[in-house]
Amino acid sequence: MRDLAFIGYLLVLFGMGFRRPFLFVLAYVYIDIVAPQRLTYYLLNAVPISLIAVGLAVGGWAVADDKSGIRIAPRQVMIVALLGYCLATTLSADFPVEALDKWGWVWKALAFAAFLPFTLRTRLRIEALLAFMILSAASIIIIGALKTLASGGGYGELNLMVSNNSGLYEGSTISAVAIAIIPVIAWFIRHGTIFRPNWKVTVFCLALIFACLLIPIGTSTRTGLLCIGLLAVLMLRDARRKFLYLGMLAAIGLVAVPFLPSAFTERMNTIKTYQADASASTRLAVWAWTWEYAKTHPLGGGFEAYRGNHIRYDTVAVTGTGAATTVTSKLEVDAARAYHSAYFEMLGEQGYPGAALWLLINIAGLVHMEVLRRRYRDAPPDQAWVAPLAGALQNGHIVYLFGAAFIAIAFQPFVYMLIGAQIGLDTYLARVAAGQSFRPMRRARPAVVPA
Repeated sequence: MRDLAFIGYLLVLFGMGFRRPFLFVLAYVYIDIVAPQRLTYYLLNAVPISLIAVGLAVGGWAVADDKSGIRIAPRQVMIVALLGYCLATTLSADFPVEALDKWGWVWKALAFAAFLPFTLRTRLRIEALLAFMILSAASIIIIGALKTLASGGGYGELNLMVSNNSGLYEGSTISAVAIAIIPVIAWFIRHGTIFRPNWKVTVFCLALIFACLLIPIGTSTRTGLLCIGLLAVLMLRDARRKFLYLGMLAAIGLVAVPFLPSAFTERMNTIKTYQADASASTRLAVWAWTWEYAKTHPLGGGFEAYRGNHIRYDTVAVTGTGAATTVTSKLEVDAARAYHSAYFEMLGEQGYPGAALWLLINIAGLVHMEVLRRRYRDAPPDQAWVAPLAGALQNGHIVYLFGAAFIAIAFQPFVYMLIGAQIGLDTYLARVAAGQSFRPMRRARPAVVPA
């Protein structure tokens, strides 16, 4: 029955797309985030639905969309440049077979991110994209939250519908993404037009935000906890009553602590004793190896270059207190350990040029959103939605960049969709300012009848 539900939903979405081609774009977003082909037992596993969706999306845009006043943003050019550079490093990769496997999904994420802004020509489309992204991620987040409430979860124990620990189904990744989308969810409470603000929308959004906050608890990921702390600080900027806001945060924290599962609190305590934690010690050792590797391979080793690492590190455990304190040091040897950081992932795989280009794409996004936030801060009522959305996209992006310091998600497709939404918002506002009109479908111009 579950297979039929997925197939029926996709057929309806594709069918509606032939009437409204932009829905093909949203169909691809849903498929790329949820990966329904991994949740079914037959049919969808044998059909390249992702390729079909992106083909229909590009074809629908090429045939039916109005392209007057089209703008190519600098960041789109940078994304295409990064795509080309990744291709070059893939062709000369240290591990060519493994590199090709990663290239198989990375190029799609980058190419779609460069294409996406061309389709975001109205506020409705920008909002629809964000709604699909949030609701698609919510299909994973809500299940994880319910399981957390039922069992408390645990590190590596919270099953998010599939056993394949990749994409948004990986604990640390979904924790970072769940916290990153909270500002955008909050934006829908006051400024949404697809679902007009009312008590039902408010209740759903607040419940979804609560579910997002439960994901780091259910997955027991330290990255998620740190992202929550960062988001709390970022939201202080827009709080009208800052002292009241800080008081509420403190009160919520005090009330929540007794209800946290023991698996979560034990995992979080390892932040203070990271030297005794093999996972944290391994990361530091891999980062040191990557730094040295980049010195001899400044152009990068291609995707999966971490497979060539050999690391040695010490774990230090302190037991007892006072005079009975015992310090135990143990030498560990390991090999082919993953980067556990998007920054070192880029440095090791794409070298200094690729890492610099990736940083430039992300930093430019933060700067552009800050420019929009300030420019439209005192905008008239019909544009009052712009500054809050720019701020929400900026906050979500900052949370991602912070979480990416501890997870190798430099090419996470969800984040590139977020970047595409930023570019789309920027180019849409530029067209509006320039007085460009928009026709959702190509229509023949009426003949001019002479008087």
